[in-house]
Amino acid sequence: MPLKFIRRFTRSILLIPTVLVALLFVLACLASELNPERWWFIGAFSLLLPYLIIILIFAFIFWLITKPKASLIPLLALLIGWRQIKVVFSYHMFSSFDTEHKDPKTIRLVSWNVASMYGISQQKSNKKYDRKEIAATIQGLQPDIICLQEFNHSETQGPYADNIGLFSEAYPYHYFSKDVNRKNGFYQSGSIIFSKYPIIRAEKIAYPKGISESFIYADILHGMDTVRIFNVHLQSYKFNAQDYQDIQSIKHQSDSTLQASYSILKKMQLAYSRRAVQASMIRNAADTTKLPSIICGDFNDVPASYAYFKIKGTTRNDAFLKKSWGVGRTFYAIAPTLRIDYILPELRFEIKQFDLIDENLSDHLLLVADLSLKKDPEPKS
Repeated sequence: MPLKFIRRFTRSILLIPTVLVALLFVLACLASELNPERWWFIGAFSLLLPYLIIILIFAFIFWLITKPKASLIPLLALLIGWRQIKVVFSYHMFSSFDTEHKDPKTIRLVSWNVASMYGISQQKSNKKYDRKEIAATIQGLQPDIICLQEFNHSETQGPYADNIGLFSEAYPYHYFSKDVNRKNGFYQSGSIIFSKYPIIRAEKIAYPKGISESFIYADILHGMDTVRIFNVHLQSYKFNAQDYQDIQSIKHQSDSTLQASYSILKKMQLAYSRRAVQASMIRNAADTTKLPSIICGDFNDVPASYAYFKIKGTTRNDAFLKKSWGVGRTFYAIAPTLRIDYILPELRFEIKQFDLIDENLSDHLLLVADLSLKKDPEPKS
């Protein structure tokens, strides 16, 4: 009798955290639906989604064995969040990328946040070599179109070198946002699109006042088709070295936890609010064109976020989800589950292959995809 009571009591105690995790999971799923200009704090819960999914799966198995009725709690939560679960994990385990063999009818697209072309070497003496390694890594993949974020260029020699010149021979067409101009215009940084094929139109669309960056698009003539490529970079948290140290202190619950938390939360609030505005602008710009389009870049937000769902909508595929597997981490810092860089072609494109390349040359991984435009069926005679 006492043993039976202990078992019942233990199960009852374990039921409480199961309910709490289920509620937290549902709240995290709401992040993709609620505009973070007002509900920014819910957006922060979306960062926890991969971990909550795993906990709920184990909870479901545990309760299914010990108390089947209780297994309905995690099961119901997972069903409610199925739309979000589908964008967090990819299941194409045996997909591969063949660099050498490329159909000439396809577009090979590279997207990469290159961290100002400095590389991530901690030794300044090594950084001058990284820009050439970055360019060589990209061109070794033989892409047709290259979209880079946090790209810099200078017409002078020195630490800010002629980075456009590293690509111009193989990629004679480019469009550069030049969001930041320093040294009387001799140094610029921003987003850039390089292309082997003619750019027949390009435009820079500025974000609202107070945000220095912009997003750009280029209409590229590929064979008989014109394709619009959007290169976007959304607001980051602007964490500095001290912030990353503060995050570690929060994890270890040190004495400075409260002060560190306040500073970090303020930066997160600003980032979520700005990304909501930026995502709406990008979506509106993409919806206004009749050209087949591809959106790529650094969203600075996870797949279960408002920004991702707003930009992707229902008319685009996620190249990672179609041709890769796992959670697809694209950013090194903070957590191993941060997929914040994307290639999102319209449904008019077929995704032939996709890969994430880790060369330890930036704090982001490189994304590469082969895409082909689906042809309309011939009309019946």
